[in-house]
Amino acid sequence: MKSFLEKIKPFAYIIVLYLLVSFVMRIIFMLHPITTSTFSAGSVVKMITIGLISDVFTILLASSILAIYLIFIANVKYKKPYGGIILGIFILILLYIQFYPNNIFAQYGGVLPEIALAFFGFKAFCFALLLFFPKYRIQLRNILYFITLAIYVFAIVMNAVSEYFFWNEFGIRYNFIAVDYLIYTNEVIGNIMESYPVVPLFSAVFVVVLALTTFLFIKTKSILKTIPTLLEKAALLIVYLLLALVGMWSLPRLDTISAENTFAQEIQSNGVYKFYYAFTHSELDFFQFYPTLPEKEAESIVLKQLNAPALERQIVGDTTEVHRNVLLISIESLSAEYLTMYGNTDNRTPFLDSLANNSLFFTNLYATGNRTVRGLEALTLCIPPTPGESVVKRKDNKDKFTTGSVFKSKGYDVKYLYGGDSYFDNMKDFFGGNGYDIIDNKNFTPEEVTFSNIWGVCDEDMANKAIKVMNEQAKAGKPFFNHWMTVSNHRPFTYPEGKIDIPPTEKSRAGGVKYTDYALKQFFEMAKQQKWYKNTIFVIVADHCASSAGSTELPLDGYRIPCFIVADFITPKKIDVMMSQIDVMPTVFGLLNFNYTSKFIGQDVLKEGYQPRAYIATYQDLGYLTPDKLTIISPLRKTTQYSLHKEAEQPSQEYPLFYEQVKENNLNKEQADACIGTYQATAEWLKNKQYNAVKK
Repeated sequence: MKSFLEKIKPFAYIIVLYLLVSFVMRIIFMLHPITTSTFSAGSVVKMITIGLISDVFTILLASSILAIYLIFIANVKYKKPYGGIILGIFILILLYIQFYPNNIFAQYGGVLPEIALAFFGFKAFCFALLLFFPKYRIQLRNILYFITLAIYVFAIVMNAVSEYFFWNEFGIRYNFIAVDYLIYTNEVIGNIMESYPVVPLFSAVFVVVLALTTFLFIKTKSILKTIPTLLEKAALLIVYLLLALVGMWSLPRLDTISAENTFAQEIQSNGVYKFYYAFTHSELDFFQFYPTLPEKEAESIVLKQLNAPALERQIVGDTTEVHRNVLLISIESLSAEYLTMYGNTDNRTPFLDSLANNSLFFTNLYATGNRTVRGLEALTLCIPPTPGESVVKRKDNKDKFTTGSVFKSKGYDVKYLYGGDSYFDNMKDFFGGNGYDIIDNKNFTPEEVTFSNIWGVCDEDMANKAIKVMNEQAKAGKPFFNHWMTVSNHRPFTYPEGKIDIPPTEKSRAGGVKYTDYALKQFFEMAKQQKWYKNTIFVIVADHCASSAGSTELPLDGYRIPCFIVADFITPKKIDVMMSQIDVMPTVFGLLNFNYTSKFIGQDVLKEGYQPRAYIATYQDLGYLTPDKLTIISPLRKTTQYSLHKEAEQPSQEYPLFYEQVKENNLNKEQADACIGTYQATAEWLKNKQYNAVKK
C-alpha cells in the first residue's frame, strides 16, 4: 500500500492543488460584486459538492499528460539498439514536418506545423541528452520532471486568474466568448496588455508558480528513484483509464444538474469543462436539443406574426418610395442604463440624451444577444438568434438576404465601416461575402490615425474617415447605405487625452461610454456641414449591453438598449412599444416607403397591426418576450416561463423588472408555442437556405 501511494504522489498533489484553487474561486465568485444574487445554505452546499465532484473528474482527465510522461520513464529504451532507433524516429519526424509540404500538420494549417516542430524538436533534444549522457540522467530527469510540474501548476494558476477576469467581465464561466478569445489572440492579448497591470500580475503569477512547483517537486521527486516495473505501470494505467472513463461519462451529466439560479448554475460548473463544451458545440442542432412542434405548425406561427402567406413576401410602402442616404451606427456595448432617460445620473451620454427629444426614440428595444456578432446578425439579417454560434461566424454565412442586399437592389452604394481589423469576429468574411465594401483600419493612412488601441482607431478617427468616405460616395451621385461599428467603448477603455472629463488613465467603462458619446457629437457637427446631411437618415443603436449577467437565464435589464432614428425630415417622437433589434432596419425601410421582396422576420413596428414582442438569447437559452411574459427554451427540451411585473416607481415604459416563475404544469401554451415555433422555423429556414439572397 505504501509503495502504491508513493507511485501516485504526483497525481495526488496536483489534484489537491487544483481542488483547493477551484474551491477558493467558487467562494470568490459567490462574493463577487457582479454576482447579484443570494444563495440559500442548501444551494451553497450543492454548489460546493457538485463542483468538487466535477473538479475531481476534470483534473483526472487533465492528468493524462502526466500519466503518459511517467509511463515512459524507463532506462531500457536507452540501451542498444532501442536508443538509436527511437532517436532516429524522432529525427525522421522532424524531417517530415520540416521538408514535406503536405504533411498532416500542414493540412490543418495555422501555426500547428510550427508547434509540432517545436514539440518534437524538444523531445528529440531531451532524448539525445539522456541517451548520450547517462551519468547525468538523474539530474536531467529531475529538470524535466520539474518542468512538467511547472506546466501543470502554471496551467492551474493561470486558469484561475483567467476565470476571475472572465467572471469579472461577464458574470459567467467560459463560453463561446472564451473560445473566440483563444482564436483571436492578437486582439485579446493586446486587450489584456492595455487593460491590466500585466507586469505586476505576471510577476506575482511567476512567484506563486515557482513556489508551488518547488514544493511539489520536493514532496514527489522520490518517485524518480525507483522506476515501476512494466507490470506495475500496466496496473496503474488500467486504474487511471477506468477513472478517466467514469469522468468522461460523468462530466456532461454533472454540468446539466439544475441549480437555484443562473449564478449558482455557473458557480457549480467546472470552467475547463465549460470551455471544452463551448469549443465543441459552436452550433447546436435545434431539432436535437430543443422542444419542437410539427413543422407546418411552427411555420404558421411565424407567418401569422408576419401576416404573410410565405416567408418570401412583398412589402409595399404607404406612399412614394424615396431613396435617401442611410447611416447605421451600431455602438459597442451601449446599455440603456447609461442614458438619463433610463435613470442614469452621471451625465455619461450628454449627446445621446439630447437626441431623446430630437429623434424617433425607441425606448423599449431589446438586443438579441450579448455579443457584437449577435448585434450585427440582428441588424443585417433581421432574424431571431439561432442556438450556438451567430450566423456571422458560421461557414455558411455568405449570399444571404440582408439589409445591404435590399439597399443594393435600390441602387445604393453599400459599405461596412469598422475602426479595427475586420478579420476579427469573422466580419470581413461575412460582410464581404454579402456584397458590402469594407473600410477598416487597413484603409487608414498614418496621417488619419491620431489614437488607436488593440481594437483599432479611436471613434473620432473613424468619424473623420466616415465623413471622407460619404463625401466621396455623394460625389459619385448614388445614394449610400453605410453600417459603422464603433470600437472605443470596449475594454481597455482607452482614448485620446483631453477630450472628456474622465481621464483615459482610469480605463473605466464610464469613460469609454462618454468618449464614444463625445465622438458621435463631433461626427454630427461635421456631418451637418456636408451637402448630403439633409438627405440622410441616421440610425443609432447599440450592438448589445455591457453585461448580461443576472440571476435568471436571460435577465431583461441585461438586454435593453436604446435606438434613435435622426433626420431633419422626421418628426421627433418617443416610441414606447416593445420591439426587437431585428425590427430596426425593417422600420427604416418603412420610413423610406420601400417596395421590396422580404425574407426578414423583423417587422416595421410603426405599421398598424404590429404585435409587441422581442427575442433575447444566449448561445443556448432562447427567449421570447412579450409585455407580460418571458418564455425560454433550452437544451434537453426544457421550457421555462416567467410572469413579468412592472415596478410601480419605474417611470420608463413597460420595463418589466420582477420575475415570477410559472409552474411547469401551468405554462401559457400559446406563449410557449410562439417561442418554440419562431425559433424552430428560423432554424429550419436557415438550414434549408431560405434566408439566401432573393433570386432575380
